[in-house]
Amino acid sequence: MAKYVAVMLVMVMTGFAKISAQSTPNIIFIIADDVSWDDIGTYGNTKIKTPNLDKLAKDGIKFTNMYLTASSCSPSRTSILTGRYPHNTGAAELHTPLPAHLKFFPELLKQNGYFSALVGKWHEGPATKRAYDTLLVDRAANGEGAEEQWVNLLKSRPKNKPFFFWLAPLDAHRPWSKKTAGHVHNPDTEIIVPPTLADTKETRLDLAAYYNEISNLDHYVGLLQKELERQGIADNTLIIFTADNGRPFPGSKTRLYDAGVKTPFIVKWPKGIKAGQTCQSLVSSIDIAPTLLELSGTKTPETVQGKSFVSLFKTPDKEFRKYVFAEHNWHDYAAYERSVRSKDFLYVINKRTDFDNGGPIDANQSPSAKALKAAKASGKLTALQKDVFLTPRPAQEFFDNFKDPLQSQNEIQNKTYAAPLSELQKVLKKWQEETGDTVPENLTPDWYDRETGKALPEKDKRGEMPGSAKKADHINAKGPF
Repeated sequence: MAKYVAVMLVMVMTGFAKISAQSTPNIIFIIADDVSWDDIGTYGNTKIKTPNLDKLAKDGIKFTNMYLTASSCSPSRTSILTGRYPHNTGAAELHTPLPAHLKFFPELLKQNGYFSALVGKWHEGPATKRAYDTLLVDRAANGEGAEEQWVNLLKSRPKNKPFFFWLAPLDAHRPWSKKTAGHVHNPDTEIIVPPTLADTKETRLDLAAYYNEISNLDHYVGLLQKELERQGIADNTLIIFTADNGRPFPGSKTRLYDAGVKTPFIVKWPKGIKAGQTCQSLVSSIDIAPTLLELSGTKTPETVQGKSFVSLFKTPDKEFRKYVFAEHNWHDYAAYERSVRSKDFLYVINKRTDFDNGGPIDANQSPSAKALKAAKASGKLTALQKDVFLTPRPAQEFFDNFKDPLQSQNEIQNKTYAAPLSELQKVLKKWQEETGDTVPENLTPDWYDRETGKALPEKDKRGEMPGSAKKADHINAKGPF
């Protein structure tokens, strides 16, 4: 009897230890590369095949007003990692490394007992290496889409502690892969051509290849979930699916319109989130870090400018932010734009109006861009399609988001909007002042010819980083909320 009791006691205590170890959720953060919010089935695209992502949304909560702080790969990711605006990270431009003095939320999770790992794309700077126990960044091992080690990592992780995975697939970044484990889309019948692009054979083939990469990513999301179920840890594993910026096509990537900075954001966590929910609250990507830190029981440092939205998991109809902010800095080409968006309106300023806004080199040298240029030569473009070629650009733009969801009609001169325009002008100015944003005279120049894409003599030369004159990477003010 005594032996039986002792055995039972060991079993209970062992079980208690396992429960304690898993009292906080495992966290899997999947950040797609160059995928627009409306190129996922659950967000309304009736042609693209994303069954696993659609089910993820059905089983969890789908956010319909999540906004990035930049429509540019590394600035968007560094902003998420730090919970800070791009000009407050010291890495506001593409391919600039985060300074070592900042705190990265995966690092804080790691310090709080999480096993932390990154798989796939890693270009946030060498200082971020300390945030992970494991870095799996070998392209050959990860596969073309950088998803092939996901399940292996899940199997080989330490089983005595919660885990955090930053999964960074290369899908759907150009150049396109010729192979896909997902659905192969018919360019004639399974494509929705965005109104910013010309509907040509070249564009449809380009979009079909892009859709195929998203479907490939979707396939691996399905495999990941099956392995979570197999291990019996799906209920207490929080999965997030999002993207770093809009599709790599003219009119999307690097733009501050919704086509560039609005992002898919799906969260599934059976233990903590009721299935089948939709949240329309306005949220910024700088709010992701404090949210995950709160869920893990980790203290949020004062360097984080975002705020936790954990409450939205229980009450998704609750209002959260009044404003979200974004910025467009150098990404292959010189730029300086800032925006503030409320649910109703979008206000954008441009301090380099002489430059067009045709997107980064991978977008403006794409088959879709060349099709646009050919249509332009024949005079067959709509006003929205012409926008990427426009020079000079407006110094200010103001859009009615409900009346004009495509943000195609600049209402800056419309006196009907005088009051909301004045409000957003003041709010944006306050945000810039409080967070230490600056407009350098010597911005990083174009590295490539805007028409041909060929490298210029200025390639690899950097100018002054926005915010550096005020040491914005040491400023923690949150700005208007």
